[in-house]
Amino acid sequence: MEGHGGYNRSSQVQAAGLSPAVSMLESAARIAELPAGPQPIVIADYGSSQGHNSLVPIGAAINILRERIGPERAISVVHTDLPGNDFTVLFQTLLNDPNRYLRNDPAVFASAIGQSFYEQILPRDSVTLGWSSWAVQWLSRAPGPIPDHVQVAFSNDAATRAEFHRQAAEDWEQFLLMRGRELRPGGRLAVMTMAVDENGEFGYRPLLKAMYGALVEMADSGFINSEELSSMVIPTVGRSREDLLAPFGESGRFGGLQVKEAEVFLGEDHIWSEFEQHGDACVFGSKWAAFSRASVFPTLAESLDGGGDSRRYAFIDRLEAHTASRLAAAPERMLIPLGKVLVAKEVTSGE
Repeated sequence: MEGHGGYNRSSQVQAAGLSPAVSMLESAARIAELPAGPQPIVIADYGSSQGHNSLVPIGAAINILRERIGPERAISVVHTDLPGNDFTVLFQTLLNDPNRYLRNDPAVFASAIGQSFYEQILPRDSVTLGWSSWAVQWLSRAPGPIPDHVQVAFSNDAATRAEFHRQAAEDWEQFLLMRGRELRPGGRLAVMTMAVDENGEFGYRPLLKAMYGALVEMADSGFINSEELSSMVIPTVGRSREDLLAPFGESGRFGGLQVKEAEVFLGEDHIWSEFEQHGDACVFGSKWAAFSRASVFPTLAESLDGGGDSRRYAFIDRLEAHTASRLAAAPERMLIPLGKVLVAKEVTSGE
């Protein structure tokens, strides 16, 4: 992710897909079993990035909990992301954003942890509500290069696609197992992630075509070399509803968790809707390129072989400009498949 607030500034696409999942989190907040007072109620935000898209859902969950527990009981909100996340911007967002949930509630306390959510990062049986949006599509590692693209969904290499989907299945199970440890009995976890639709379509086809075309152009011109291009990978995988449910099997249970809801739906392309109003193709291209710069261009830049920060910034600037130009030449609505899942930690006898 782009630091220095770049992700927050260009996360319109992510924000647009939140509403159905926020409703799911609100429902979870109404029925999750609460720890006995005066223990704090813990809300975990898995994959917070710089915090902008966490404020509305976390704030909504806090409002529901306040209806149940009153104004004085402590609520602890723990934001988690990888150690390289821009936590400075996260805390600035928590303090200064107009939608900040800390604004009028002195009994809410925020903290952050820099650690992968593919590990256990909170104490066992401590989390009442878990939330994760636009995060678990990121793999714990890229299992290898993609020979003919940077996004595996558009590769024609069957073996590569199979390897990435094997890694995605393994990571999804690992994510659930770790949350199964951290959730308290009766706790709930709501997840929203990139998905594939009923036809297996990942979406974003015009964007990924423009991006890869721009990278090939940069390689042809000598701005990057062929080895750098061949090592560039966006390690994300969209999951089908069947993929999301696979760990739970016929019983609907896995790792102490029970699946309560799972759905794939289509998010709205707000950038396209705005384009239909203003008709400016350059603005359309620029907004989608800015989204890509904030979310995936820094990952691609990791494959550059030398040149330091100056070359990295020049690469990202040029890739953004070329991607925007290609999108502006032929604007198209983006298909945005998203998945939402709600799970509950089972309450065993005697608890």
